[in-house]
Amino acid sequence: MNQSDLSRVLVDLDLSRRLEWTEACSNIQFVEARAQLSPETDAEWVEIAGASVMFDGADSPCTQTFGLGMRAAPQESDLAKIEAFYRQRGAPVFHEVSPLADIGVHQMLCRRGYQPVEMTSVLFRELAGSLAERLSREPHGKLAVREVGRDELSNWARLSAAGWSEYAEYAGLMYELALVAATRHGSRSFVAEIEGQGVATAGLSIVDDVALLTGASTIVEARRQGAQRALLYERLAVAVDAGCRLAMMCALPGSTSQRNAEREGFRIAYTRIKWGLTSQ
Repeated sequence: MNQSDLSRVLVDLDLSRRLEWTEACSNIQFVEARAQLSPETDAEWVEIAGASVMFDGADSPCTQTFGLGMRAAPQESDLAKIEAFYRQRGAPVFHEVSPLADIGVHQMLCRRGYQPVEMTSVLFRELAGSLAERLSREPHGKLAVREVGRDELSNWARLSAAGWSEYAEYAGLMYELALVAATRHGSRSFVAEIEGQGVATAGLSIVDDVALLTGASTIVEARRQGAQRALLYERLAVAVDAGCRLAMMCALPGSTSQRNAEREGFRIAYTRIKWGLTSQ
């Protein structure tokens, strides 16, 4: 893939709304899947001032809001409602906020005692109609990529968690997150294999005409062999076939994942800030 495939979609508020809504919907589906799989977690979500307010357990990275300031201008009273929602559940308060949201949103968060705790590069690329055919011809050497069936999701989640083996303390958490993500509505899961053995995983969620690429994980001994590149191409081809016009992914600023995405035609739309309330 190269830059000639792109028709230079401009980064503006409308694009940010599309991207943020895609990720919000994906996380809503995650919380709804969690509620079905583990009712004891009391996972749920509500909408307040246009923001998707999600609870997936006090320690879950999915417990936060998306889209604050994207579809409505929140007031102080709205922030108070959101904070009360999390306080009642014994959870910290986090908001992932696009820099294209009105500056008043960021000023309000500062006044209420929030501080930046994380930053994320939101990347996207436009999908051309000829992309799927070209990607299908890309050689992957000894790698084979396929979509897994619903009866394989538990094994897929274990393989995904194995890609985090150097962080043993997160093994159980990553398995649970991967399993819930794979079972949410509309999610599609893919595996890369070498001689029939799974070595890497990746996921795909489609919201309207935007494809969200998620769940990239490769076991340590199989890294730097092109597994994630092969998984990326497969998911983009599937997204084109599904009628998607955009693909998006998120990565840590300056990370290997970001650089790899940029090599494959993705552009950084913006760097999103995650705000945390310091005084609970």
